[in-house]
Amino acid sequence: MLHVLYLVHDLSDPAVRRRVIMMQAGGATVTIAGFTRSREPITNIATVVPIYLGRTRDGRFAQRLAAVARAAWTLASTLKGVARPDLIIGRNLEMLALANRAKALFAGDVPIVYECLDIHRLLLRHDLTGKALRFVERTLGNNAQLLITSSPAFVRQYFAPFGQMNMPVEVLENKVLELGPQETQAMKHIVKSDKGGPWKIGWFGALRCRRSLELLSAFSRKMDGRIEIVLRGRPAYSEFEDFDRFVADEPFMQFHGAYANPEDLPRIYEEVHFSWAVDFFEEGQNSDWLLPNRLYEGCRYGCVPLAMQGTETSLFLEARGIGFSLNEPTVDTLCRLFDQLDPERYERAQQDVTAQERGTWVFDQNDCRVLVERLEQLTQANEHDTLLQVAA
Repeated sequence: MLHVLYLVHDLSDPAVRRRVIMMQAGGATVTIAGFTRSREPITNIATVVPIYLGRTRDGRFAQRLAAVARAAWTLASTLKGVARPDLIIGRNLEMLALANRAKALFAGDVPIVYECLDIHRLLLRHDLTGKALRFVERTLGNNAQLLITSSPAFVRQYFAPFGQMNMPVEVLENKVLELGPQETQAMKHIVKSDKGGPWKIGWFGALRCRRSLELLSAFSRKMDGRIEIVLRGRPAYSEFEDFDRFVADEPFMQFHGAYANPEDLPRIYEEVHFSWAVDFFEEGQNSDWLLPNRLYEGCRYGCVPLAMQGTETSLFLEARGIGFSLNEPTVDTLCRLFDQLDPERYERAQQDVTAQERGTWVFDQNDCRVLVERLEQLTQANEHDTLLQVAA
């Protein structure tokens, strides 16, 4: 059975739990070590007790570097009781550094996987800082046998043109994890049209885009009750002046806190008509290239996605003939779209979403097995290379 040492930047990130469940469902055992950005202790992730490396903070890159340096210094003692893994996965650049350090601590040649699901804006700078970080990434990546990323645009716009990629690539989209029998989870048409009530837009997940919050606020106020905004997830409080007060003062906006992924997804998405798949957090860079969790989650449960033209998300929607893409991020653009919307037009748009193949949105038991088999291939290739070196 494949034993994976999973090094993560934030133990409290729901996506970490989902990835662990995926590997377990595929037949792997997982040891987790990482930092957390939560004030609450993380004592269990998918039945695994994580190894705590320290606490980091959103938007504090220097503090994170210092925390990684401390963790690297003490990693030998931290991992003392951990059995030698077959494979090490480093989630994000700082954890790739720790993956290299961990590899040196274990006997034998343990393959490394670099999991990069966002391209940090510092990596895209053309000054000395950006060049130095890209050099570090290339150097650390020389010891990795596979890159896992979540959007083809990350490869197309960053890894390939900047020459950061010297390894095979696996694009693992942020699909909804469903492990039950397929016959009980077939795509279904969910009737959400309400001729008497307001349209509801759900913005769920990592809430970090101040511009989206302000735009949705102004839009819902102008529509004067015809639109309601429902927020769920984890706000990046470092990106907002006072998120809780702002939302509390909004007449047509509600925040319902965190939710369990994937357990709560059917309930929370069936309460809204649209999913907000727009992000201006790093406009022109990472935000334009990503394919967010909420895209797959919303569509899986019958929501019509809203995106910005020119982004990877809008290209994804256009290729499938679904959703609405805004040509400008303005209140007037949103008002024009919703002024033309009636229940019949919405129902047609929703039917286009639910008519898509289930596999467009869902990662199932078989996909989990395929993922673990792909990881096992790396260990077999390493063993083969070792035998050739010994024979030589």
